[in-house]
Amino acid sequence: MTPIRVAIHGFGRTGRQAFKAIWAQYRDRIEVAAIGLRNPSLAASAAHLLKYDSTYGRFAPAVGVSDGSLRVGDTVIPLVSAERLSGLPWAALGIDVVIESSGAYTTDRMAAGHLEAGAGKVILTDPSDDADFTLIYGVNEGGYDPARHHLLSAGSDTTNALAPMVQALRDRFEIKTALMTAVHAYTNEQKLLDFSDTDLRRARSAPTSIVPTSTRAATTIGRVFPDMAGRLGGYAVRVPVPTVSILQLTAHFDAAPTVDEINTAFRQAAAGPLGRVMTVSDRPLVSSDYRGSTYSAIVDAPSTITIGPLAKVAAWYDNEWGYSCRVADIAAFIGARGSNGRSPA
Repeated sequence: MTPIRVAIHGFGRTGRQAFKAIWAQYRDRIEVAAIGLRNPSLAASAAHLLKYDSTYGRFAPAVGVSDGSLRVGDTVIPLVSAERLSGLPWAALGIDVVIESSGAYTTDRMAAGHLEAGAGKVILTDPSDDADFTLIYGVNEGGYDPARHHLLSAGSDTTNALAPMVQALRDRFEIKTALMTAVHAYTNEQKLLDFSDTDLRRARSAPTSIVPTSTRAATTIGRVFPDMAGRLGGYAVRVPVPTVSILQLTAHFDAAPTVDEINTAFRQAAAGPLGRVMTVSDRPLVSSDYRGSTYSAIVDAPSTITIGPLAKVAAWYDNEWGYSCRVADIAAFIGARGSNGRSPA
């Protein structure tokens, strides 16, 4: 199979981790053929941060910038930029798929410039209300139609943790309603020190506070499971750790399943197709133990509790690396299906 040609537009935390995930898992199937920088003057910084990561350590290959390109080992990747997305050289570079990870173009209307520039497909690394399809890899990729779906949302890291949990429970029990809380690592959207923001809680110092905030994961799940729309709500609590979060899901069932029945449902699901993205742990571990996990969700079996028809379950997820691995999975999946609705070579 001819490798799919991918461009990564936006080389921040998600873009760099997606690059590393592709490098580690899919170099035989995906060629990163371009990297789009919104600020080309920061090329040297982008290369430095790819090599040296405060959370994950050093990236093994040699990394540098020369002649307008990023060099990773023996691989040379053009660095490109344009005032408008439609001006990016995707047609000239033969780009099949753009990973839109800048965080600046999160709707169909905004990101459509990539398609105008000649890309076959776009993967948004954000939830989107108007994407052609929200693809949660490992859960609903069977609904992807390459002839109709050109602008795809990969959801959020939390959506990717939530979806397999909901799927596993739905396969065994009837969920009437549910509430979720994402106890989430801080991100670059927050402030190092107090700083003005329209969201008064996000205006506060991330390393020194627990910060309640909103999440779109609960509403996005309705795009994955339409019958759950309006029956699952929730919010996030940002906490002072750099990565690895835990999702707590409280579900109201029509019956009263036991702790053992619920954990058995998760184990059986993880032994099947969902096992690509979800596993179950019985070990008494903490968040730092899951740094670098490739799973979307690691169900923490000892945390499962029930009272009658109510059950509370929890799952860990490396909100950076695990999510970036799913973005890489989606790119490879699109390539296998034909990036422009055509059969792959």
